[in-house]
Amino acid sequence: MFLRFPQILILIKISQEIHIPSSFFKNIVRKGEANYNDKEFYYIGQTFRHDDKSYIAIASAKNHYVVYYLGFLKRTLITCIVLSLFFSMIFSFYLSKTLFKPILKITGKVKEISSENLHLRLEPQPDNKELNELVETFNDMLNRIETSFETQNHLIGNVSHELRTPLTSIMGEADVALSISRTNAEYKETLGIILDEAEKLDKKINALLMIAQTGFDGKIQKMDKVRMDQLLWDVIETLRRIDVRNNIFLDISMLPDNPKKLKVQGNEQLLHLAVTNIIQNGCKYSNFQQVKVSLGATDNDVYIIVKDNGIGIPQKEMNKIYDPFFRASNTKNYEGYGIGLPLARNIVRMHHGELIVSSYENQGTTVQLRFPNFYSTLQENERES
Repeated sequence: MFLRFPQILILIKISQEIHIPSSFFKNIVRKGEANYNDKEFYYIGQTFRHDDKSYIAIASAKNHYVVYYLGFLKRTLITCIVLSLFFSMIFSFYLSKTLFKPILKITGKVKEISSENLHLRLEPQPDNKELNELVETFNDMLNRIETSFETQNHLIGNVSHELRTPLTSIMGEADVALSISRTNAEYKETLGIILDEAEKLDKKINALLMIAQTGFDGKIQKMDKVRMDQLLWDVIETLRRIDVRNNIFLDISMLPDNPKKLKVQGNEQLLHLAVTNIIQNGCKYSNFQQVKVSLGATDNDVYIIVKDNGIGIPQKEMNKIYDPFFRASNTKNYEGYGIGLPLARNIVRMHHGELIVSSYENQGTTVQLRFPNFYSTLQENERES
């Protein structure tokens, strides 16, 4: 079936009137039938002959699926998107509150910490490894700040207290030497002791200046391998020389088979200072009864335990024992400045150790010092590097 030019014009005119593309009519004429659909209606057309004439029949029907169901789907999708955005905002708000609540709690706790209460620490967060690492790091920083703050503020008190030990020894030796006539050999021996104590005095001054400069981190401190058994013998000998009433018993029953386990990485003068303070306190506050000093070691740590049977510390005052210049209420009859124990704890911390005090009034005091041995410290440093 071929269309003449007038017929084509008629089809174009009809297509424009009913808003159907002329290609639809052309397809009907060429193929015999065709179909077409727009957004709302579906059309089907077919040619047929009647009385030797050719006709085109077109039928149309409204596309209910497109009009109603797709429209309903569109409205449903829009509603779902709006609801999803709404609930996502609520969930995000709740989640952010849940996630940031521990951080806000930490922030609030940090704001409470000032120079007057540097002993406060952040509490670990349960089941939160990342935040616990942050808390741990912050607590370590507070340890360094607290120690540095204390040592800087109380350097004069520390010096006046800690330098009395060698000064007492020097003055005692000089007094004895002047009291009676002695031989040249005895004078030389006395001068040798005075020189030795003067050298210790010089070393302690340098050590105190270093601890004031470095605080907790100990980066400027000269660290060497120190044999803790040799250090203890020297401390005990020094204390006995200062006051013959100092009754110290060294328990070596827990010594390891391998003496290398007794070595720690540290500053000998500072360690000597800390251990001397602890043992001297035990002698003084037990009225020079016997003080038992035990030395032992494990594969990773060296332990020094100092136990006395003295006046002890009232339980209600135990939380103040590390405050500089604090003295327990039952120490009025004893000389002291309340500096030795805080300084000892600072030195122990500087050596990555731990100082634990347990005491009961009129039942004595036990002080435990723990230091990582040289080889465990070396391995830890290698892991960190």
